Amino acid sequence: MTFNKSFEIDGRMIGDEYEPYIIAEMSANHGNNLEKACNIVRKAKECGADALKIQTYTADTLTLDSKEGHFEAIGAWEGQSLYTLYENASMPWEWTPKLQEVAQEVGITLFSSPFDFSSIEFLEKLNMPAYKIASPEIVDLPFVRRVAQTKKPIILSTGNATISQINDAIEVLIEEKVTDLAILKCTSEYPASPKDINLKSIEYLKELYNCPVGLSDHTLGSAIPIGSVALGSSIIEKHFIVDKTDTTADSFFSATPDELKAIVEGTKLVHQAIGKVSFPLQKKKDQRSLIAIKDIKKGEVFVRDKNFKSLRPGGGIESKFLDKVDKRLASKDIKRGSLLSWEMLGKLSNE
Repeated sequence: MTFNKSFEIDGRMIGDEYEPYIIAEMSANHGNNLEKACNIVRKAKECGADALKIQTYTADTLTLDSKEGHFEAIGAWEGQSLYTLYENASMPWEWTPKLQEVAQEVGITLFSSPFDFSSIEFLEKLNMPAYKIASPEIVDLPFVRRVAQTKKPIILSTGNATISQINDAIEVLIEEKVTDLAILKCTSEYPASPKDINLKSIEYLKELYNCPVGLSDHTLGSAIPIGSVALGSSIIEKHFIVDKTDTTADSFFSATPDELKAIVEGTKLVHQAIGKVSFPLQKKKDQRSLIAIKDIKKGEVFVRDKNFKSLRPGGGIESKFLDKVDKRLASKDIKRGSLLSWEMLGKLSNE
């Protein structure tokens, strides 16, 4: 069984032949304020994103409320427990219908990442058009199977997963006859350094799984996601915030409206520029040729760089014949600036 090389989410086609699909990730940037969440949806559409993605979880569906050391957050969130981090970052599930309403009003697709069975059942009742499986959940194969059973398009993020772990998840999707799958290369660092992104992995994943591949990007700015399109990225996911002065769990590495607009516009341009392997089938007019650089009298010897040389424009004797012209006699008077032609040449001066 093979995956489709292109498929649609909510009427928008995704694949190599289509403009990159841009997902604005709200994540924790709602700041526990419904109006801010609604504004993020509106602003994502204004910036040109194709979709706005939310996350459907609670602290209790992700972890335990425990003070044990292995339940402490790491990296940028060090100093607080995982439970506290997720409790503050989670979005109230009851906001989802309102956000769907706003998304429909402005014309942007809204879908979610579920994180457990209860969130899948909740989202299914709201008829989500697609699901994203976050990278930490890729190893939860019963969860992956339940997402697959919804028969919705799936976007699978790789994060810190090994190829073996990715293969295990893919095998489950194949068993469940999933055909609409995209895989996102992801570096699980916040923010991620460009040197750790390894965009060449996009080409490798495309060859390995023969499905659309994209980038879940955590770098700062817009350069990396734009550049990823040249290596085959057909989906870009980027955390998005309207006002970076709003402090949230994700604000420090999220894209601003100007950055999201740059990603939307830049990825379109790079996609247009990829094209195909193309060289002229027929030789066109050369851009350089042999040209007289001073007046040359009939019978005078052509001497390279003294009275003729290779210059722009083309139209005269091709520059590759410079040695064949050197030391020949002029067969006629030639004015400075003339494009040399073979009839202007006589025999070699030593003949």
